[in-house]
Amino acid sequence: MMTQAFYTGISGLKSNQAAIDIVSDNIANISTIGFRGYRPEFSSIFEETLNATSRKPTNDTTGYGVMLGTSSMDKGQGSILLSDRSTDLAIVGNGWFGISGSADTMYTRAGNFTFDVDSDLVTTDGHYVLGTLGGNINANNELTNILGEVKLGNVGTQEKLRFPKDLTYPPEPSTMAKFSGNIGTEDGVQTIGAGVVDPQNNKNHLKLSFTKIIPQVLPGSQWDVVATTQTLDGTEIYDTKTGRADFDASGGLISTTLSTIDNNGAQINIDMGSGFDGVVAISNLAISASSISDGTIGGDLRGYSINRNAEVIATFTNGMQSSVGKIAVYHFVNEQGLERASGANFRQTNNSGEPLFYTDASGQNIIGTDVVNFNLENSNVRMDVALTDLIILQRSYDANSKSVTTADQMMQKALQMDA
Repeated sequence: MMTQAFYTGISGLKSNQAAIDIVSDNIANISTIGFRGYRPEFSSIFEETLNATSRKPTNDTTGYGVMLGTSSMDKGQGSILLSDRSTDLAIVGNGWFGISGSADTMYTRAGNFTFDVDSDLVTTDGHYVLGTLGGNINANNELTNILGEVKLGNVGTQEKLRFPKDLTYPPEPSTMAKFSGNIGTEDGVQTIGAGVVDPQNNKNHLKLSFTKIIPQVLPGSQWDVVATTQTLDGTEIYDTKTGRADFDASGGLISTTLSTIDNNGAQINIDMGSGFDGVVAISNLAISASSISDGTIGGDLRGYSINRNAEVIATFTNGMQSSVGKIAVYHFVNEQGLERASGANFRQTNNSGEPLFYTDASGQNIIGTDVVNFNLENSNVRMDVALTDLIILQRSYDANSKSVTTADQMMQKALQMDA
């Protein structure tokens, strides 16, 4: 029995020391972003049922020590901290960000990302964040099309989210201009203008000038129309087209012979409407003019940001925005099986299973959780719980230490009695 006391006490010392190390590590990382704490779990080495001379059955047992069976990950949500950067992300619910390590892929809940000097999305310790690129940037670092959302690719296709430092939004030349308004019925020149964009990224002026034809043929009215494309200051004229517009007795547009005009290398369709939808010539209404045209002035990259859908958004000086990538959020069948690599970073194991993506009803990969920007998830270790556990483990360690000391004293007494 005295030998058993030694084994029991020593096993308790070893187990409690290991548990103290786990809890101490939790406390040391209580401010580490995305940190997941671990809980020590103990188990008995083995037990022996005591025989009794009494006729009554007994369930008394004696133990032979304790061991640290495992340490399980605490999967509870950490507190959400407000941030002042759109590149700071917090996962609310299940899921892990993927990051490219020195030799393999790791997974983390720490979303304190940033863009480095090369506009690569990286972690604070220099690992690249993984996701799906939008494929809408060409070799000349020009945006090829606007994407409201980038579809998440398959798990094996995720790559480093690397974006050009210099990105341009190419100009989109105007292809149409629609005019509307009332030119009245009085003599004199009436004008309606529209802003149009040419292929050289210039914003020009398309002007329609209406002059009554003499003589008029009643009923209705007839007008000569001169269309001109020119620079905004009027110093250079690119094209001039003449035509005619006929209105009925009520002022509705019957027909026009103007259709297109050149805008410094791009053809623009001139749309004056028909009937009362567009340009009219009505005597008892105020003179008015308005226009709508397509086309967009080109712009340079203002910066990248991340929205609530984990989309990387490029913003340009012309006010346009487009998604250019999507951050991947991975899931595991058994998160407990993940192995800590360092701090808040983990690696997959045979126990965790392969990483996977959730899918929607149509089979499309989705992030499958809520991702909020301007927020970070703090460590999920609670200081009050951790300190309480540490006190309990320390007391248990002291008790096992005393049991070893007591067993030693008993052994000394037994040896003295032998003598």
